[in-house]
Amino acid sequence: MPGSVALAHKHDTRRPSPWIGVGVGVGILAILLLIDRFAPALFADALPTRIQDGLTLTLSVLIEALPWVFIGVVLSIVVQVWLPSDALQRWLPRNAWARRAVLSLLGMVVPVCECGNVPFARGLMMRGLAPAEALTFLIAAPIVNPIVILTTHAAFGWDAGILVARLVGGFLIANLIGWIYSLHADQDGLLTERFIATCDLIEHEPGSPVRRSLAQFLVELRAVMPALVIGSAIAGAVQVLVPREVLVAVGSNPALSIVAMMALAMTVAICSNVDAFFALSFASTFSPGAIVAFLLVGPLVDVKMLALLRTTFRWRVLGVIVAVVLLSAFTIGMAVNVLV
Repeated sequence: MPGSVALAHKHDTRRPSPWIGVGVGVGILAILLLIDRFAPALFADALPTRIQDGLTLTLSVLIEALPWVFIGVVLSIVVQVWLPSDALQRWLPRNAWARRAVLSLLGMVVPVCECGNVPFARGLMMRGLAPAEALTFLIAAPIVNPIVILTTHAAFGWDAGILVARLVGGFLIANLIGWIYSLHADQDGLLTERFIATCDLIEHEPGSPVRRSLAQFLVELRAVMPALVIGSAIAGAVQVLVPREVLVAVGSNPALSIVAMMALAMTVAICSNVDAFFALSFASTFSPGAIVAFLLVGPLVDVKMLALLRTTFRWRVLGVIVAVVLLSAFTIGMAVNVLV
């Protein structure tokens, strides 16, 4: 379990106010109204139609993510409650680089969508994995897993090295982030106070394994579901706020096309298991490097993923992750454009 659980008693364990979600919703609606009032020419559809589209998109993101969240929670419970306490330490190499390399390939045997990886990683940390090591798994798993490999190959085959660039890029970015945070002296300082308190609560939960499993199931759902709903709502709102024509207009520029596709990846919040087919629709307009950047950024730092990560990691950690992912994806995208 990360850090000293004795510190958990000092942390504030109050649940966040439900008015936060209301405020987010009101803010999104206000932005829609202001844009419709002052820049109506940006959109072909009227405001009521765009609001309906936004709700549809929000529900589609939410429904797509829910099964994977439940699978991730179940796997988290298996690791935390039913796995022997020393199993992870026995299976993982002792060398730090080798441990992170193995963890970055764990998605090959636990092929859960990025939404389910967060609760699963929370379970790994409750079982003794360091936050930096859990981050390595979290960043790699949405890309380095068999389902994503198969769907990306189905969409692009071996064309322009897109599949290889995505896999190698995801592996390298994950290990880079894991190495950066392995240098952090205070690993507990990477985590939210609420998650540290949850670790203490789960560890000292009385009763049988079945009772503890049910307790953790409720704890994890309470932690993840509000973030998932808010992240899905933001993703839906952004998609109706940003005209798709604006993104397509910059597709011919090698550098700007990468930036545009990274911005699109952060907002559309499509599951990494199917995002390759969405990206395929842009293949004739955007450069191969831009497609690779989209396929790297989306699974790692879209608005839905960031909302889920925030249940466990502090804002400054998320800021560094976003910066590293965007800079790395841009560099890899430019390299693909030069080499292809």
